[in-house]
Amino acid sequence: MPKFLDDIVTANFAIRDILPGHFMELATLPLHHRDPFDRMLIAQAKYEGMHLLSADPHFAAYDVPLICA
Repeated sequence: MPKFLDDIVTANFAIRDILPGHFMELATLPLHHRDPFDRMLIAQAKYEGMHLLSADPHFAAYDVPLICA
């Protein structure tokens, strides 16, 4: 296993699959932010009811629990 994946497991982080519900949530997001990867992270966090950790000021425009880094 690559060291990066070992570090993820050691830190007790979970690797999240992209589910159909995430795409449904993504379709409801306003275009406050145009980065498609970031938008998917926001959609996943909203759909799963999780907090999102980011230093990106655009994330605050979305109704998602945010931890500012």
